[in-house]
Amino acid sequence: MRPLKGIFPPTNYPQLLVGLESPDDSAVYKLTDDRAIISTMDFFPPVVDDPYDFGAIAAANALSDVYAMGGEPIMAINLVAFPDGLDHAILAEILRGGAEKALEAGVVIAGGHTVSDKEPKYGLSVTGQVHPEKIITKGGALPGDKLILTKSLGTGVITTALKNDRVRQSHLDAAVASMKRLNKDAAMAVRDFDVHAMTDITGYGLLGHAYEMANAGSVDFRFLFQKFNWIEGALTYAEQDIFPGGMGRNQDYFGQWVTFEGDFTDYQRNLLYDPQTSGGLLIAVSEDVAEALLDRLIASGDTVSSIVGEVQPGNGNLEIVR
Repeated sequence: MRPLKGIFPPTNYPQLLVGLESPDDSAVYKLTDDRAIISTMDFFPPVVDDPYDFGAIAAANALSDVYAMGGEPIMAINLVAFPDGLDHAILAEILRGGAEKALEAGVVIAGGHTVSDKEPKYGLSVTGQVHPEKIITKGGALPGDKLILTKSLGTGVITTALKNDRVRQSHLDAAVASMKRLNKDAAMAVRDFDVHAMTDITGYGLLGHAYEMANAGSVDFRFLFQKFNWIEGALTYAEQDIFPGGMGRNQDYFGQWVTFEGDFTDYQRNLLYDPQTSGGLLIAVSEDVAEALLDRLIASGDTVSSIVGEVQPGNGNLEIVR
């Protein structure tokens, strides 16, 4: 769903540091001079068949919004929709996957709410914490910054290939591993560097979320297509036009701010609009420390991290070059 400007009345809460006036990955509310709470939530239907993996992926995806703000998640509430008559052992595995991923993140699941629905859905409402002066928002990227992406792209086409019974198991395994990987280590790594803006890549695809950052910072982003890393199999399924429906919606909306320079095939362009699940962090960081941050990210386990572009003066446009 696209941002609905003008729907909500203006608010005047000085303690609300990030809210509806400047939509971001999470809301942030200041408690004291050195502590603010982060609040977010996310849930969705299964993207894979294995209930445990689905639970872990959904939890990692929800936690990611806190990491994208430079924060630390501390508590979560389960959000569950489940069909009447479906084996409760499936629900138990979904919840186990979410609980073990939360445990890995150092997060306590303190409760939850369940409703009956025709299709299973799962996610978390997450509370985190951050120092008020160390919040990282989508806005703030500066001309000259380098853009770092911490995960490979392609989860949308691979999970769509699964739904169409056309996926190779090794490709699915790689996508599941990527989606289950927390952005915790990456978020910890950025704390020691001059990071100006950050977001996580999810349903709007790489270009949708990049536009949100560029627009919020009143700058342009220039990406080098050859610098993107792809999950094994993603290019193959894209060439076969195995895309989720969200790809077209993303392209229809965000395409007005995107320019491709050079010889691109349709499937290469489409891949950059491909909706991602539990994707990596897109980071705008000062050029003089970008390589050092990249080294830190790789050393911490985010081995596919790459400098994929740069920030230029502008007003919210994106350029992708060969």
